[in-house]
Amino acid sequence: MNIEPCYCFFAAPAAVKQFGVSVFTTVERGIRQRCARSRLTEHKHTHNNNNNTHKVISPVNGDDLSDCGLVSFPDGVFKMIRSRTDNIQKISLANNQIKALSNKFFLTFTQLREVDLQGNVLTTLPEAVGNMQHLISIDVSRNKLRVFPERLTDVSSLQHISVEGNQITELPMEKLSLMPALKSVDVRSNPLTPEAASFPHLFTLLT
Repeated sequence: MNIEPCYCFFAAPAAVKQFGVSVFTTVERGIRQRCARSRLTEHKHTHNNNNNTHKVISPVNGDDLSDCGLVSFPDGVFKMIRSRTDNIQKISLANNQIKALSNKFFLTFTQLREVDLQGNVLTTLPEAVGNMQHLISIDVSRNKLRVFPERLTDVSSLQHISVEGNQITELPMEKLSLMPALKSVDVRSNPLTPEAASFPHLFTLLT
C-alpha cells in the first residue's frame, strides 16, 4: 500500500490577521482531507472484485489518525485532538510513516488508556511514556525498535504490551516480571536471544 506522506502547511500570522484564516481550521481540514484520500486509496487496493466486498472506510475522528500518511505529529494535530476533548483516552496513529514521537505527545495526552502505534517506523519511544498513570494497552508492533522500550516497565497500570514484528533481541525480564498489572507481552517475530525467548511465563508471554 502506497500512502502519500502528509506535509502540513501553516498560515503565516500576517495572513491570519489579514484574511481571518484560522490556522487550526486550515491544518485540521488539510489533515482530514489527506487521511480521507489515503483511506480511499487503501479501500481501492483492498476491494475484492471476486466477491464484490468492500473494506469499510472509517471516518477521520480526532482520536483516529490511522492510515493518514503522517510522518510526524505536528502542533496542528495536537490542537485538532485537544479541540475535541482534554480527556482523550484512546488514540490510534497506526499504519503511518511516523519516525519519532516527542515527549510532548505523552505529556499532552496524560489520560490515555490505549495507544496504537503499530505499522510506523519508530526506533524508540520518548522518556515521558514512563509517566503515564492510566495507560492500559500500547501497541508498537511492526516498527523499527531494536531495543525494548524499557520506560514502559515504569507504567504500573499497563496490562498489554505489543512489540511484535520489531528487531528486539533482549527483554528486561526482571522489570517486566515486577509490573503489577501486566497480563501479556507480544514479542512475536523478533530475533530474541535464547535467554529472552525462554522468559518464565509469569504472565502470558506471546512468542
